Amino acid sequence: MISAMEVYQLLPKTNCKRCGLPTCMAFAVGLLGREKKIEDCTPLLEEAKYEKKLAGLRELLAPILSADATETGMVIHPEKCYGCGNCVVACPVNVANDPKGTAIGRGPVSGKAILMVEDGVVKCVHVDECRRFGPEKVLCNACIATCPSKAIEFI
Repeated sequence: MISAMEVYQLLPKTNCKRCGLPTCMAFAVGLLGREKKIEDCTPLLEEAKYEKKLAGLRELLAPILSADATETGMVIHPEKCYGCGNCVVACPVNVANDPKGTAIGRGPVSGKAILMVEDGVVKCVHVDECRRFGPEKVLCNACIATCPSKAIEFI
């Protein structure tokens, strides 16, 4: 899990406000929330003295900026998943939305499941149903807490 302080350490720490935020710490939080882009910090891009910090920041944030990360910050590592389905039946939204399938320990039968096992690997199907999505976010971790292979993480 990447912290705002780790991101902040790689920023110029000038509080120049060119990114549109009052402080570099606020910008670090914005980067983690995917509300800001690295390119919004113009000193990082324009000043040679920040070249190493920029490279470090890009490396640190690579998982967040990757196309594999969902809007909730969920990343599924298919190479680690062996399709046990623990995450599918542990997900409270899957259970609530699918009482005839997931709630009794079978695979989801409704079209509103967040997670499903397909071809032996878990897939995120309806991320917009996740409790971590939208204005009423809840920091649920049922899917990752039950994953024995650590194939799911939130960044």
